[in-house]
Amino acid sequence: MVRRFVFAVAVSLLPLLCFAQTPKPQDVDVTAADGLRLRATYYAAAKPGPGVLLLHMCNTDRKSWAPLAPQLASAGIHTLAVDNRGFGESGAVANPSQEQQVAARKLWPSDFDAAFAYLLAQAGVDKTRIGIAGGSCGVNNAVQTARRHLGEVKSLVLLAGGTDGAGIAFLQHNAWLPVFTAAAADDEYDADAPREMKWMSELSGNPRNKFMGFTDGRHGTEIFPVHPELPRAITAWFVDTLITSPADPKGEVKVAHAPVADFWAALESPGGTAKALDAYRKVKQRDPGAFLFPEGVMNIVAYGYMQAGKIKEAIELFQLNAEAYPDSANVYDSLADGYLADGQKEKALEAEKTALAKLPGDKNNEQFKKMLREGAEEKIKKLEAGK
Repeated sequence: MVRRFVFAVAVSLLPLLCFAQTPKPQDVDVTAADGLRLRATYYAAAKPGPGVLLLHMCNTDRKSWAPLAPQLASAGIHTLAVDNRGFGESGAVANPSQEQQVAARKLWPSDFDAAFAYLLAQAGVDKTRIGIAGGSCGVNNAVQTARRHLGEVKSLVLLAGGTDGAGIAFLQHNAWLPVFTAAAADDEYDADAPREMKWMSELSGNPRNKFMGFTDGRHGTEIFPVHPELPRAITAWFVDTLITSPADPKGEVKVAHAPVADFWAALESPGGTAKALDAYRKVKQRDPGAFLFPEGVMNIVAYGYMQAGKIKEAIELFQLNAEAYPDSANVYDSLADGYLADGQKEKALEAEKTALAKLPGDKNNEQFKKMLREGAEEKIKKLEAGK
């Protein structure tokens, strides 16, 4: 109740804060580790205070944060929006090849660390109160940057995007870190985006975490013009978590034992896959509509088990994913990979044929389905030739 009151007060003060005289935004250069110039825009606050780093989506550039960044600066939060390497004005090349794109992305972590260091070096920025916001691919970039700066980043805002297994574990094991998520139901890249972002807000069990869902607005920061209440809410969030009541990495958090948090805790415990399967089925018996994991996230986790040599456990997770998402072609294609890794060729063939049968009703786009179909047909051909 106290936190809700504080958050409400922060929201009510925003109109007053926005009248504060703040310096004009400045376009600046951040020097990457290899000397490349990363172009950024710095929004200084009028007085000393916390800082926020903004990491954009992979179909935009730093300008996509324009509806939010000035509000943060007016609220007393120094803000840096940076163009990713290969985007906007940060060393972009015309029509980059796939190899060039892959090479650029491998350097992103050190680029974001350079931007993080630049923000902390600015006059008036309180190094003990830093937040990061990311949209779409920027979600994983934000989470991974927070991982690398464990304890320094005190608040996260994540808009319509996913993260990998290490990112999931980071969020789960750092329940002290407050997380704000948002997505729209008409997201053109993920029809399940609202449920997935709500899931991400529930993963750690931190009662301060917040989710905002919208019926429209499309993808990530594209929601801002359609719903101006979102940048206002994000500003209020950062005011609450970086100014009013900053999170303490060493403080105790009374974790909410929601089914999502309990399921992932069970998965990480000894004998985790069996416990997670049991937890999943018990929750589903009580609430058939319960959402404990996104399909893509479980796929990533299962492949992680397989790469670690835990083949049997990986197969159990692929099977669980197929149970949770029976209409998905991709889960059966992945299950076939698990069986192949275990030498179970007959079961792999059966799963691959099921993947092909599921393709017509699969919700993924045609490009993905075409790629999946070609891969499945090739695997089936090899498996049948080896009989």
